[in-house]
Amino acid sequence: VLRAYDYFSPWREQQQMYKLDIGWPKTPEHFTGQTFCVAVDSLHGLVYVGQRGDNVPKVLVFSVEGYFLYSWNDTVEMPHGIFVWNTATYSSVWITDVGTGKYGHTVKQYSPLGKLMQVLGTPGNAGSSLIPLQFDQPAEIFVEESGDIYVVDGDGGMNNRLLKLSDDYKEIWLTGTNGTGIGQFKIPHSVTVDAFGRVWVADRDNKRIQVFDKVTGEWLGSWSSCFSEDGPYSVRFTANYKYLIVAQLNINRLAILAAPPVGAIGDCVMVHTIQLADETKPHLVDVDMKSGAIYVAEIGAQQVQKYVPL
Repeated sequence: VLRAYDYFSPWREQQQMYKLDIGWPKTPEHFTGQTFCVAVDSLHGLVYVGQRGDNVPKVLVFSVEGYFLYSWNDTVEMPHGIFVWNTATYSSVWITDVGTGKYGHTVKQYSPLGKLMQVLGTPGNAGSSLIPLQFDQPAEIFVEESGDIYVVDGDGGMNNRLLKLSDDYKEIWLTGTNGTGIGQFKIPHSVTVDAFGRVWVADRDNKRIQVFDKVTGEWLGSWSSCFSEDGPYSVRFTANYKYLIVAQLNINRLAILAAPPVGAIGDCVMVHTIQLADETKPHLVDVDMKSGAIYVAEIGAQQVQKYVPL
């Protein structure tokens, strides 16, 4: 029997773009804490997961096929954001640590096996916005192939700013203060860079995404109309840079937005949504730039899920 709403349902229009890979990971029992962040090393086929909790390994490493490989724990207190940086010869894992103990308020670089290689910030000291490398609950980091680093500093601390550093950790530019105006932030929560020289920031509590020029730090535009129900928690591009994947934690949803080509930022267009189960609480996502798969770190469900493109 065809009912009237079969003809009018907006979901009939929307082509499904992704499906859940129910077999990833093979052994979900390795998730023993709250899973806050995930990073894909698409070059080597690895997935890093940052989790929190007492007496749990803070970093878990899986293969993209879903096999658990190993874990490590040293000097990571409360992971918030995680990012894999690959060069031709070398790969490393960057973690933002929002802990309040002796390791917190830092951005740290590790070898793939968990050896600490670099610490930015003063461990255990919440920073002031006056000193570039003094963080207060740094939320996320994005590192370009060139080694240039973007940090959003402010998972609820005093700082609300976006910082660009050179590969030798010198400040190139810094923008943002606490507020609702253009270029101001209220919990800048996630950061990514597109293929056209633009930096995208999830300005979570202002319920908008703001965009900046990566060379100058100049403000280019902002999107807010897509986020009336809930602010953006994460920003990641699909492998072809055609879409932006955004997690909305409080409504348990992934939004897929059309990325503007070079030129005006315009306003956001929501192309598709993936509705997750209640209380899943998707926090941060990452995209495998080889396969296009989306990995979602879910605080509520205490797991990472993998969605594969159809």
